[in-house]
Amino acid sequence: MENNALKELIANVEKVIIGKTETIKLLIVGLLTNGHILVEDVPGVGKTTLSLALAKSIGGDFKRIQFTPDLLPSDVTGGFVYSPKTGEFDFRKGPVFTNILLADEINRTTPRTQSALLECMQEYRVTQDGKTFVLSQPFMVIATQNPIEYQGTYSLPEAQIDRFLMKIDMGYPSFEEEVRVVTGQKIRHPIEDLKSVIRIEEVLSLQEKVKNIEVSSHILEYITRLVTATRANKEDIKLGASPRASIALMKASSAWALLEGRDYCIPDDVVRMAPGILKHRVIMQPKAMVAGRTADLIVSELLQNTAIS
Repeated sequence: MENNALKELIANVEKVIIGKTETIKLLIVGLLTNGHILVEDVPGVGKTTLSLALAKSIGGDFKRIQFTPDLLPSDVTGGFVYSPKTGEFDFRKGPVFTNILLADEINRTTPRTQSALLECMQEYRVTQDGKTFVLSQPFMVIATQNPIEYQGTYSLPEAQIDRFLMKIDMGYPSFEEEVRVVTGQKIRHPIEDLKSVIRIEEVLSLQEKVKNIEVSSHILEYITRLVTATRANKEDIKLGASPRASIALMKASSAWALLEGRDYCIPDDVVRMAPGILKHRVIMQPKAMVAGRTADLIVSELLQNTAIS
């Protein structure tokens, strides 16, 4: 039954996002694992629409923050505001109190404001003046970055970027797909008519299903070998992936197995998830970058050279 619900969810988002089935499935992997997704691509390829379509499809709340240099941490998390009626300070919730949060152009705000998301993304809560406020469930951050324009941006620190389950891109549509996109928006945007196909309660149930996916000791060892291999390659990699990457790869592989209609993981699940999980978690050596070596290439070689059992 859960596989039918997931197929219906994918098909519903595809009504708006044409020709990007794999990208949609990767986003749903983030949803199923209660993880966060970093989308790095040029403007105009549908990053915002994809986020909104997912939120509408699950009947969840959606908030968007346009990150700018003058944005304050309280603009993200909220804060205490004085109430003349009560004579006390009441907590006014910020946009993080939602199900799907779009952090648009996250690298355009200062590190101080970026750090306001750290507790939200890791602990799923906000702490203000010693008081803790729990976020809604599910809670998922979809952050976007423009990989071309770096003027006026602040690179995400490693502690922040490591909290993203995976990094994905949208890519341009094919000629035929772009014709369909243009035709579909001649009168009105299809996102306006998109309805929910599953409920929040079903999403939470699916998240529990992911936790119960069988992951054998051989698969766990394979995942660990892949991640530790990033730390052994000192020639190309300055800093390898942490144990958090191993956990993320296990969870993502379990979610992919559920999407494929299985209650157990196979090595192909790990291979499919590894690039998105690992490529943003390794820091390349400068000499390797000069030589044209990229994180994508390194991860691809690791997958080829690491034994499954």
